Amino acid sequence: MTPDRDSAGWWAATARGEFVVQQCSDCGVRRFPPRDYCAACRSRTWRWQPVEPEVAVESWIVDHTFAAGTTIVMVRLTDAPDCVMYGRWLHAKEPAPGQLAHPVFSEGPLIDWQ
Repeated sequence: MTPDRDSAGWWAATARGEFVVQQCSDCGVRRFPPRDYCAACRSRTWRWQPVEPEVAVESWIVDHTFAAGTTIVMVRLTDAPDCVMYGRWLHAKEPAPGQLAHPVFSEGPLIDWQ
């Protein structure tokens, strides 16, 4: 993954094992994925804010092509419900809707879930 202007801080933080999201400096809305401006107030000022890395599973798919048998989950942050992330599911059992999960920092800056 090549960091861009908006995501460079995210990749740097995850490489250090830190869990952050963007937070608007004007209205306080947290957002992920990273982007240049706040969708709520259109401000272009923001900072990286540490958040509790607890998530709830929203949905998942099982890859049957490139990484056969790999489960990819979509998760929603419990402390920032507008923030949705994706990653590999490392738990031995299949995920369930609403199941709480925690990050596993692996392969450099990538985050998996279990």
